[in-house]
Amino acid sequence: MTGHNGRAQVGIVSDVVLQRHRLQAAAAKFGLEICFSGDPERLQGQSGFPDAGLWLVTLEDEADHPALFDYLLENTEVPVLFGLDQAPAPGSTEYFRWERRLQGKLEQQLGELAQLDSRASLEELAEQAPESAASPELPQWLTAAAPGSVAEDVWVLCASLGGPAAVKAFLDSLPPGLPVGFIYAQHIDGHFAEVLTRVLGRHAHYQLRHAEENYRVKNGDVVLMPVEHEWKFESTGVLAELDTPWPGPYGPSIDQVLLNAADYYGARCHAILFSGMGDDGVTAAPLLKAYGSRIWVQESTSCGNSSMPDSVAATGCSSFCGTPEQLARELVKTIEKSCLLKGRQKRNTA
Repeated sequence: MTGHNGRAQVGIVSDVVLQRHRLQAAAAKFGLEICFSGDPERLQGQSGFPDAGLWLVTLEDEADHPALFDYLLENTEVPVLFGLDQAPAPGSTEYFRWERRLQGKLEQQLGELAQLDSRASLEELAEQAPESAASPELPQWLTAAAPGSVAEDVWVLCASLGGPAAVKAFLDSLPPGLPVGFIYAQHIDGHFAEVLTRVLGRHAHYQLRHAEENYRVKNGDVVLMPVEHEWKFESTGVLAELDTPWPGPYGPSIDQVLLNAADYYGARCHAILFSGMGDDGVTAAPLLKAYGSRIWVQESTSCGNSSMPDSVAATGCSSFCGTPEQLARELVKTIEKSCLLKGRQKRNTA
């Protein structure tokens, strides 16, 4: 069954309040609508039976509620998932594994849960009139990157539902000439890549370009990772397409993009997690942090869906949180500090 907004409806039954809350939070993160959440007694005492498309049942001791199973069978023909694992504490590695297992079980019954930006929403974004305000200026202490120069530092822009609008606002807020390249990992229907190119194609300074074999990321690039096959960086820094699809249910795999980029760039690879569903980036974030990389997240209220950045923030790996515009300003300040430090080091060694 689906709710008024088209999302699948689920019912949650547990005799442990904490487990109900954690199941509710996880189900909401996957874009599901909760039509009932309560203990067995409350369900059996209701005057009408909730119209769920799937039931999630987790009990401390099933022997304490002998009538529940028969009650569900008598009142519904939809799937009932019994005996779900107890959820660990949120933010822990065990919790994210539990969440992934739960997602797998839900998708076996309901199909893919990820909501992606529609063609209509992307078209609307592409047709928006450009902002009249002039682009920010490059700080006086920064020398503009030479056109076509290879990027020493890259930032991976990671996004899913609501991501195109956030990434557009971020790029709109950057001055031209920054010595940085971007890799863009966006969960999107593969047929919408052309519309996404138009959404971000107005940027004279940061041009969206599709990944190409043997290409090295240049300063000013926004290299879009394709949906169909996995891409990696060779030891020379050039892009290479693999014959295999991205691991996981959605392409490009945000975790794998981060790991592949960090494998070549090391501490010169950083990440920003923008709006999106699920918990993509949670696996890669601790590994990037160990390299010395910066991991930033979009602030919740500015997201179309904040599950992805919130999940990465919960790992404790992120060092900055802000709106797309604030993230852009922080990036400029960070690059400026880095360049000033490099200049000072060069003078000290001269």
